[in-house]
Amino acid sequence: MVEANNGSMLTVEKMVEYLSGAYISLIKGNIPLKKFPSVMLWGPPGVGKSQGVREISERIERETGKRVDITDVRLLLFNPVDLRGIPTANADKTLAVWLKPKIFQMDEREEVVNILFLDEISAAPPSVQAAAYQITLDRIIGEHRLPENCIVIAAGNRVTDKSVAYAMPRALANRLCHLEIYSDFNSWHDWALDANIHESVIGFLDFKPEYLMCKNISKTSNSFATPRSWEMVSNVLRYVSEDMSKVFPIIVGCVGDEAANSFAVWYNVFQNVPPVDKIFAGTHTIVPQLPNIIFALTTRIVWYARDHHEAQEIDNALKYVSKLSVEFRNKVFFDLLKIREVRPALKENAMFCEWFQKTNKKWEYYPC
Repeated sequence: MVEANNGSMLTVEKMVEYLSGAYISLIKGNIPLKKFPSVMLWGPPGVGKSQGVREISERIERETGKRVDITDVRLLLFNPVDLRGIPTANADKTLAVWLKPKIFQMDEREEVVNILFLDEISAAPPSVQAAAYQITLDRIIGEHRLPENCIVIAAGNRVTDKSVAYAMPRALANRLCHLEIYSDFNSWHDWALDANIHESVIGFLDFKPEYLMCKNISKTSNSFATPRSWEMVSNVLRYVSEDMSKVFPIIVGCVGDEAANSFAVWYNVFQNVPPVDKIFAGTHTIVPQLPNIIFALTTRIVWYARDHHEAQEIDNALKYVSKLSVEFRNKVFFDLLKIREVRPALKENAMFCEWFQKTNKKWEYYPC
């Protein structure tokens, strides 16, 4: 159900679904993209607006077979004249002409779709926002025109987000379709599984989802928890070190003191779960009793299955998971189904297929 409050409020997942569906429909119907309004994505820092635009491009490529090029323009770094280009004399030096800015140098071929992404538009001074009027509505600025195969999407923070933001002029606001993006743990969880986010980060936020997005950002704090900053933590653990003693100050610098300290406590628990490799080998059968240990274990089982999905390994893991409470068993089954590499083995497992047939959820994929 979509909640409405001063505009459509959507998760990143729903925003991607609605917009990619609209653009794909236009492209397949050979309808000019300019018939669809330019879109403005509002939301707090780090909620995933930029990532959502990249996902839209991937869906368009997958569904239409066209290549999608994204031109990412940070309007905060532009002056009004930068959008129009540099003035120079024409060939006979009788008139002034404007050299086309590089952002308008797009591939106009039919097999290509362009996305002009005007990011941080609300952080740009009003004079620069005013220069975006023609781009968003008329798809032109000065003598320069956007190609017919171009989608225009803008994004920015709200004035209430304690970030750099100017109130958008009403003339510009009325030229855009406004969508407000908010943080939703379930949609982030599904994205994180697919995006290779570190298992300990997913496990911690499964256990304490309230830490996904900091609700009260202190004016004196430069680091705070957002989906973007947790992705930074994931990259630190994956590419720098998984030794918490070596990277803890960096994690504090990403998500702040409170979230980092809570995560560090969880991380110690995460390192002491039952041996997952032996569960998949069928040689470990003892089930822990403490909820925090079970949360950590279920996350590790799902993550381990990504690279260990032979039929016998999955059978052994599912036998073990069936001993957990219904809540944890369902969580593992749901998450395993979202990993495409695991689905062939799930399809061959009678216990999983029996569970799948009993679910009332509308699935995008049907393995059984």
